[in-house]
Amino acid sequence: MRKSAFFLSEACFWHTTGEAVLTAPVGGWLQPMAAGGHAESPESKRRMRNLMDRSGLLSQLAQRDADPASATEIGAVHDAGYLAEFKALSDKRGGMLGISAPFGHGSFEIACQSAGLAREALLSVLRGEYDTAYALTRPPGHHCLADGAMGFCLLANIPIAIAAARAAGLAERFFILDWDVHHGNGSQAIFYEDPDVHTLSIHQANMFPTGYAGLEDRGTGAGKGANTNLPLPAGCGHEAYLYAMRRVVVPLIDDFQPDVIIIANGLDAAHTDPLARMSCLSSTYAEMTAMVMQAADRLCDGRVVAVHEGGYSEAYVPFCGHRVVEGLAGMESELADPFLPKFIEQQPTTDHVAWQCATIDRMAGELGL
Repeated sequence: MRKSAFFLSEACFWHTTGEAVLTAPVGGWLQPMAAGGHAESPESKRRMRNLMDRSGLLSQLAQRDADPASATEIGAVHDAGYLAEFKALSDKRGGMLGISAPFGHGSFEIACQSAGLAREALLSVLRGEYDTAYALTRPPGHHCLADGAMGFCLLANIPIAIAAARAAGLAERFFILDWDVHHGNGSQAIFYEDPDVHTLSIHQANMFPTGYAGLEDRGTGAGKGANTNLPLPAGCGHEAYLYAMRRVVVPLIDDFQPDVIIIANGLDAAHTDPLARMSCLSSTYAEMTAMVMQAADRLCDGRVVAVHEGGYSEAYVPFCGHRVVEGLAGMESELADPFLPKFIEQQPTTDHVAWQCATIDRMAGELGL
């Protein structure tokens, strides 16, 4: 069992993305949904927290809140003009400051709170207060650019946390493992020239940003080689994801020798997610987390921080997230995933898995692995 903390704030559940049907605005042929209807709702995160409470897992963790990220901390990553425009719209009725990035009144302050959770989770581990930590952040952050919002993300939570860790002199080399099903384009852009932050995104090819795969994008200048994309074909499930971890992810972590590993924990590669077409299981996330922890034990004294990103199945996100937190904490609970038997039956066929793994082998070869 590891000393582990869970960072959350009630304020993050109060962020609103407005009235929509999945991601489309209400109107025309789209009638209003019963509870707001936008895919990025608080329910998947709230239900994850509730499930952890019900299973007893939450009581075994240090439960922490955090101060919001300060103007100095967010200004270390984001352009002043973007922040001023975001704050001004947030003070009124909200708006949209990028592709698929709606927000409501007061979302600027809530986004700062979300970034503060990520920052404090990372700093607490680097200060040695905890072995591992999980930040239940909302709004998410991995699509957000230095100068604009994107894909439900309003501030770059993980880059803000890394900037704070650097300012405090707590670490030098950071490995971001982003297994959200959508490409982590914001983190990639912010660190594209940085040799001391390796950004690795495993995502569904051509999903979001629309049409993007990114295998050839490896960083530039001093950061050449410190950015990796693994664009997987639609339909990958448990076996392909674990193969990708063994074939690509773990060797890259070993080669980079980080001071800490940060998981951008998107849970939207899971079976039944409405915004993607992958077939991961709660057991997939459990085993991927175990692989990360084994690498961290070898390389960086077990220091791992997970920051919540996407995941839009209110029914299944809680079980997948629960397994990640269990893995970080080195605990096993009595929780049983009631969906697992049926979802195992619906995994890709043996022939399809073989083709998926061959595709991963080809990409690994192009990456020099």
